[in-house]
Amino acid sequence: MFKNISLPALPVAFLALFPLALALTCVPSGAARAADWVNGLGMEFVFIPAGSFIMGSDPDSVFGDRNETPPRKVEITAPFYLGKFPVTQKEWIAIMGDNHSFFQGDDRPVESVSWDDANSFIDKLNQREKTQGYRLPTEAEWEFSARAGSTTDYFFGDSQTLLSQYAWHSGNSDGETHPVGEKDPNPWGLFDIIGNVWEWTGDWYGEDYYRNGPARDPLGPASGSDRVHRGCSCGYSYLCRSAYRGFDSPQKRVDDYGFRLLFAGEPPSPALETKRFRLRRGGGS
Repeated sequence: MFKNISLPALPVAFLALFPLALALTCVPSGAARAADWVNGLGMEFVFIPAGSFIMGSDPDSVFGDRNETPPRKVEITAPFYLGKFPVTQKEWIAIMGDNHSFFQGDDRPVESVSWDDANSFIDKLNQREKTQGYRLPTEAEWEFSARAGSTTDYFFGDSQTLLSQYAWHSGNSDGETHPVGEKDPNPWGLFDIIGNVWEWTGDWYGEDYYRNGPARDPLGPASGSDRVHRGCSCGYSYLCRSAYRGFDSPQKRVDDYGFRLLFAGEPPSPALETKRFRLRRGGGS
């Protein structure tokens, strides 16, 4: 059918570069990328594929802690959706009807919430959306997502030089939280994954869990006295490393403790799904 159609002669150099040029127009670029899924409350989620990574840090690392060792290969066997941002105060109020955050602001991350408080929010959101898919990420799911394929101390390298580009931390926050999404995201499109507020995970804390835990979909110890939080906050800098593990009582409320949601399974509102990558023309999105 197309036998008689001829194309004008093109320079060899152009033909060689054409596949690269086409690929570059389709490359996602963090903030310019659409959300992978938006729930009924308007919360944006990023699709995280299944995969494996090295969890923890080198025992000889200058900043590494004993409880981050030994580094081990961990496999995440099922994909999931992770909140593009920490849960905000506006979202918290929509579900819980109150707001006890110390640093007030609709678009600031909700804080002064305990692990128990976060799970109360999750229970009510699941009821509202008639699902059981929302929960806190495990430690392994959180670190896998935060690293976004990196093996360095921070997802942007081993030096803190670029920390202020990606995080609100002790060097730039003036000691308080800031609205989510004002810093650059990590390579997988997650904003404020380090800095701003600590993020509760679902796991009990175990100092030696890395030595004894399973390599596939680790869930943390079966019991304990403290729950793990990850990601550092506006009050610290060197703790913003991908491998750092913080922990506290599940009843503890602090003005830099917040959380990020994970959704497991098929989203309940497929009509609201959006394409992960958008074709960019003329530098726009």
